[in-house]
Amino acid sequence: MSITTTTAAPAKTGALYDSLLATADRLAIQLRATAAERDRANETPRSEIELLRENDLLQVQEPIAYGGSDLNYAEAAQLVRRIARGDTSIAHLLGYHYAQTRVARLFGTPEQADAQSRRNGEQRLFWGGIQNPRGGSAITLSEAPDGSFRLNGRRTFASGASLGDVLSVTADYDGELAFVSLPGSREGFTALRDWDNIGQRLTDSGGVELLDVRVERDEILGADPIKGRTLTPYQTLVTPHWQLAFVNFYIGTAEGAIAEALEWTRANAAPWETSGVERATDDPYILETVGEITASVRAAALLADRAGDALQSALDVGPALTEDERAEAAVAVYEAKVVTTKTALDATSRLFEIQGSRATTAAYGFDRHWRNVRTHTVHDPVAYKAREVGDWALNHRAPEFSLYR
Repeated sequence: MSITTTTAAPAKTGALYDSLLATADRLAIQLRATAAERDRANETPRSEIELLRENDLLQVQEPIAYGGSDLNYAEAAQLVRRIARGDTSIAHLLGYHYAQTRVARLFGTPEQADAQSRRNGEQRLFWGGIQNPRGGSAITLSEAPDGSFRLNGRRTFASGASLGDVLSVTADYDGELAFVSLPGSREGFTALRDWDNIGQRLTDSGGVELLDVRVERDEILGADPIKGRTLTPYQTLVTPHWQLAFVNFYIGTAEGAIAEALEWTRANAAPWETSGVERATDDPYILETVGEITASVRAAALLADRAGDALQSALDVGPALTEDERAEAAVAVYEAKVVTTKTALDATSRLFEIQGSRATTAAYGFDRHWRNVRTHTVHDPVAYKAREVGDWALNHRAPEFSLYR
């Protein structure tokens, strides 16, 4: 089986990048073949993470000298999109992983960032995240009498945390934001394994508890002093990282769902009795629906590419990035978030209009595409993203930084 793509490969060329894109396409086909079955089983996706590791997709952003592929973030996002064509849950985990491995570049010292990069490349580490600032009690970081630190608190949502070789944690340190990177095996950390939602069922996104988890000073990103820092526009690009991952696995899901629906329609669908044609593939209203969905997804994918370019351009500027440059990059991502949310929801629900009622049979599992997109697109309300885009366009007011914008 092949997964038909609705967008061209990104402009960057080169044998290594082409090979990675081909690997992601191959794994998407492999994941798609068992996606419905695995969705129903709702098991922790250990084997899927190992599949990514074995195929060298975890360390792609690290330097070649460290065992990576030296991709930038926008290029890595293209891999997320391709994996989403086969399995949205695994693309979710991969997208979060790629974002979390970039946090040290924004908030850490050069030495911390380089050390993490080397470990990621050499050991092909998978990063789980305890980043979501809402749900449960605040996660607090406090200093212990021996000079080390402790993490305490609870979160109801933490993707990939039980699987993480390393955990990326955001915590409150006396009212200020701290970023912490620590081993997933650290004593006092407990994954509750209670994720049982209607979609994104293989994202290991259940609750977590942290009880007096020991943290060493070098596991807190940044130089001394820890408190009193003023975040730069460059550092606040951390949020568009996650939002661009969302954009790409939304549109990748829509692309994969279309491919699967068209394949099934060619083999199984029947034309409507008054259509005047013998084959479903000639039914004028099926053709109209396919055309509308394909055009909207293609347009959204191009907007997602633009968002990736905008964020990467801002990242390439580095610490000298201005407030307006940060806003332009963030708004480009948020524009894509608004459009890909609506497009993916529409595409994954309307596919049944192409396939017909037989395609709703539970054994096929075609409903998983909509369930996955519906579940994640309420992660943060898209209406607020539209408002931020509008405020920038109308009033030139930049989105104020938070872990959501």
